[in-house]
Amino acid sequence: MRQFAADAADPDVIVDELLNGGGAVKITGLFSAQQVAQARAIVMAHSEQDTNKATHFQGAAEEAGTINLQRRVWNLLAKGEVFSEMAAHPVMMKILRQFLGTEFIMGSIAANRILPGGPGQEPHVDYPYWDFHKPETHPIGFNGSFPMNAQVSVILDPFTKESGATGYVPGSQKYLRYPGPEDNFFEHCEQMTGEPGDVVLFYGVTWHCAMPNRSTHDRSAILIQYLPKWVKPMEDMPAALPADFIDGASPDIRQLIGLNYPYPEVLDAAKAGNAEGRI
Repeated sequence: MRQFAADAADPDVIVDELLNGGGAVKITGLFSAQQVAQARAIVMAHSEQDTNKATHFQGAAEEAGTINLQRRVWNLLAKGEVFSEMAAHPVMMKILRQFLGTEFIMGSIAANRILPGGPGQEPHVDYPYWDFHKPETHPIGFNGSFPMNAQVSVILDPFTKESGATGYVPGSQKYLRYPGPEDNFFEHCEQMTGEPGDVVLFYGVTWHCAMPNRSTHDRSAILIQYLPKWVKPMEDMPAALPADFIDGASPDIRQLIGLNYPYPEVLDAAKAGNAEGRI
């Protein structure tokens, strides 16, 4: 996985690596130790209070009876200003505007905490591709002409081979299909290792999964999903955010939570001046 310092994160080079290279990059120096510590403290508090939250690709955990060893914390924007800082970091915004279009949105921002003993996940691709194991529910083919997802992991605990750093198959974003048993994912995968504060950015159609945590410490990260403006987000963030947050949101956060894109809209009730140029 290619690594870039924050002050040398060239969007042209990174976008080419996401599309035509390994499908993932690591960026260092975006967040301070204080930001990481603050985010981690909030994640720990919420994941201890309520462990029964929806997560995904947990067949192995369900079979092993260890489902409680992977925990999600949703709706992070409402839980601390540090998460808005992570979601709208200027370096990331510049790269993502080139990758997903200038008016891209955020589909989700959540924390994923895997405790020691957690079995990891099944190999998969991410939303909106993530249920492509049911191809009949999607249009024919697998979109390859433009990306419909970018994933960011802000690492909060050391991501090592032992702690279950995300496994991925370099170059698999070019296969344009869902990973199957015949692909022997675990024989071919590498891992997205990193230190607290590092950021991993990858194209969500790259085959990947959380690996088993065989260490003695947690393996936690902030997971941020970015989408083109017209893809339906996974989380309904405006509905979950308090009015004062929305009223005080920066222009970048307003864009990310979808407030700049009007659709779906009741066009029968829309004012003519507001609808100009939309159709």
